Amino acid sequence: MSEGSKELRRGWTTGACATAAMKAALEDLWRDHREDEVRITLPRGERVGFAIAQRARGAGWAEAAVVKDAGDDPDVTHGALIVARVGASPGGVVFRAGEGVGTVTRPGLPIPPGEPAINPVPRQMMRAVVEELAAREGRAADVEIEISIPGGAEIAEKTWNPRLGIVGGLSILGTTGIVRPFSCAAWIASIHRGIDVARAGGIAHVAGCTGASSEKAVQALFDLPDIAMLDMGDFYGGMVKYLRRNPVERVTIGGGLGKLTKLAQGAVDLHSGRSQVDFAGLAQALGVPQVAGANTVLEVSQSHGAALLAWLLPEALKRAEEALPGVTVDIVAVSRAGEVVGQVSSEGRA
Repeated sequence: MSEGSKELRRGWTTGACATAAMKAALEDLWRDHREDEVRITLPRGERVGFAIAQRARGAGWAEAAVVKDAGDDPDVTHGALIVARVGASPGGVVFRAGEGVGTVTRPGLPIPPGEPAINPVPRQMMRAVVEELAAREGRAADVEIEISIPGGAEIAEKTWNPRLGIVGGLSILGTTGIVRPFSCAAWIASIHRGIDVARAGGIAHVAGCTGASSEKAVQALFDLPDIAMLDMGDFYGGMVKYLRRNPVERVTIGGGLGKLTKLAQGAVDLHSGRSQVDFAGLAQALGVPQVAGANTVLEVSQSHGAALLAWLLPEALKRAEEALPGVTVDIVAVSRAGEVVGQVSSEGRA
C-alpha cells in the first residue's frame, strides 16, 4: 500500500457472523441472557465482537441475527442479514438450511450432497460454541441450528453457487473468520472448488476464460456444460497451479487479445494492476518496430492483427503446455464483440 493511502478495513465471513448469531440465540434459549453484542473466538484465536441486529423467541426456540460486514471488500453478501435459529435436536449438533441458504447437490465440495451449504470451519466454530455453553450449563450438546439469509437466493445468482450445484441460496463460508479486502483468495478458492466439482462429475474437459464474452464463446465452441466452465478471470496462475495437482484431460483457455498477450509474455496474474504488456518486447516478437509505441493491444490488432495472432496463439499455447504437462490445451482468442478470432490446440487443430 502506498504511503498516505487509506488502509482498507477488514470484514467478517458469513461463517463468523452465523457463529455469533447462533451464540446469541443459544444464550437466550438456555440462559435467558441477552446482550447487544456477543464475542466469539475466530479459528486463529482472535476474540471479536458482533452487534446483534434482531432477536426473536418462541416455544423451544430462539433466534438472533447479525448484519454481514465485509469491510472494504466488494463482497456480494455485504449488508446481508445472517439469522440463526436454535432449538433441541434428537442428538448432537444438527445443521439446517433456512431461507436463502443453499443445499449441496453435487459431489466434489467439502460438504456432501444433501447437506446444507455450511462449510466445515463454520460448522466447527458453531459446534465449539455449543459444546462450551453446554459444559457451562450442564446440558447435553444437542442443538439444531438453522441458518437463514433473507434474500440469499437472489444474491446467490451473482455467485458460483448455481454452477457448483448449490441450490436455493448462499453458502456459509470462511476458514479464518476474516474477510481481507481484495485478497483475491475467495475468487481463487472458487476456481479450486469449480475444478473439484468438475472432476467429481466426471468432466474431462474444462475451460477457464478471462471474462463473460470469452466464456460464452468458448462454451458454445466446444459445447461444454456449465459445470465445465471455470471463472478464471485474471487468475490464470491460480487455476493452472491447482490443475497441475488435480488434472483433467483437456483445458481450454479463452480470452481477449490483451490478456492472452500478457499470458504469452509469461504473466500468470493477468490483472491490469499486476501485469502489463511489454510493447517493446511485442514489437520485437512481431518484427514491427512501431508496435513499441502502441498504447493497447487493441491498437496493435487493428493495424497488425494477422501478425499478432500468428505470434500470440502458439506462444500462449507453449506457455500453457509448460504449465500443464501431459494435458491437451487449447487457446481461444475472442474479440470484444464475443467472436472467436483465432484458436490453436496442442492436438494440432487450428
